[in-house]
Amino acid sequence: MLEWLLIGVGFTGALTVIHFWRGIKRNLGFVPMLNFHFSPKGGCTEAIVAELKHARREVLVQAYSFTCPDIAKALIEAKQRGASVVILLDRANEKETYSELKMLEENGVVPLIDANHAIAHNKIMIIDRRTVITGSFNFTRQAEHENAENLLILRHQPGLVEAYRKNFLEHQQHSQAPGTVKAPARPATPSLATGHEHRRAA
Repeated sequence: MLEWLLIGVGFTGALTVIHFWRGIKRNLGFVPMLNFHFSPKGGCTEAIVAELKHARREVLVQAYSFTCPDIAKALIEAKQRGASVVILLDRANEKETYSELKMLEENGVVPLIDANHAIAHNKIMIIDRRTVITGSFNFTRQAEHENAENLLILRHQPGLVEAYRKNFLEHQQHSQAPGTVKAPARPATPSLATGHEHRRAA
């Protein structure tokens, strides 16, 4: 189709047609897109909230630590619009003072606890089977304002989306409702460990 459109137009006209065609493909979801952000104070939270505002059908979330009220509110609003919202959290959120677990539960979004691992350390969102959000960025205020983190937003990559979604569903199968978690105690933290996963993110 594009080749026929280019026949009979000059160089400038050809460039115009090419840009027009690329715009159509992007709007229809044919062109893979990638955005990235860094923290501290790099707009990671704002970018996540902006993506969640477009959610209409399904939002799948895996989080290690969840202490960001803005993201929690955006997830609640997505559910109120009719989207299915499923959240898998690391079990430490049940005891975390600053976790948004209670806020989510009070608004009808009941996260599940993934206690089958030493740490459920994923930070992932899958939106409408079209967008994957991932990176080191925890869904926390500390990650936004204090930590050095990265965030990737990938759109219109069906193979990638389905791989992440399949992995999510595998974890969902062994996750449990809050307050019902029965799992072996975590192994002792190695003395040489330095990762922030051994500190709670406020």
